[in-house]
Amino acid sequence: MNTKLFSPYVPRPVTLVEKTKLSDFVTRFTFEQDNGKPLAHKPGQFVNLSVYGIGEAPFSISSPPRRTHNTFEIAVRRIGAVTSALHALEPGAKVGLRGPYGSSFPVMKFVGKDVLIVAGGLGYIPLRSLLFYQLRHRDEFGRMVLMVGTREPKERIFVDEIADLAKSGDVEVLETVDMPDSTWKGDVGVITTLLPKAELDPGNTYVAMVGPPIMYRFVIAECRKKGIASDQIFVSLERKMKCGLGKCGHCQINELNTCIDGPVFCYTDIEAYQEAI
Repeated sequence: MNTKLFSPYVPRPVTLVEKTKLSDFVTRFTFEQDNGKPLAHKPGQFVNLSVYGIGEAPFSISSPPRRTHNTFEIAVRRIGAVTSALHALEPGAKVGLRGPYGSSFPVMKFVGKDVLIVAGGLGYIPLRSLLFYQLRHRDEFGRMVLMVGTREPKERIFVDEIADLAKSGDVEVLETVDMPDSTWKGDVGVITTLLPKAELDPGNTYVAMVGPPIMYRFVIAECRKKGIASDQIFVSLERKMKCGLGKCGHCQINELNTCIDGPVFCYTDIEAYQEAI
């Protein structure tokens, strides 16, 4: 009997079907799996993409799971060789895909609870998968509060989408920038300045956040001051990803392999590791 051996080290082909510029440096890419199957990911997971002849890099999945579609989205900042090559591709181009990999946000724990989603910088990209999963099952969750913090207005991404969310009434949106320009009419300051405006119920609120390490330290401290328990706070360490298989050691934090044990962690699981955030 003939059997096909599957190797997690061998990428499978996917096709770029659409690209949309989100800012001067960030583009959204929509890929289609050539095997016709859904990606079958969970919110918070990541994939590894190979641009042939250039290399491979990990990227957070930005779209929610879709059972009946073989497409998925990532949003990528142009910063190095692989990301620059990816930005140069046009629809119809082929790339290699491995994954999805890693842990996910525990959406079942969030059922019946209020959920605070905290996105710093490009953190909205992976959190978008969780956000739109919850919106698809909106009646299963309590309040949904989205906080978005960006350094400058020109660095904001998914601008129209976030504006539409604010108008929808399904999500309470709070947004701030550190350094405003003449066009900015919203809140100014670091993202922690938004927390008092949310009037959270600490015993009933779960927190999901993605952003730079310095943001984690201050947002977690503020959440704890408000009475939100450590086991109600979930963070993604997606910036540490590399091979996705726990082989290269790039993402190791003491005995943890972030790509296998994470990238999404309950704060209680990493609270003792200073190097985690």
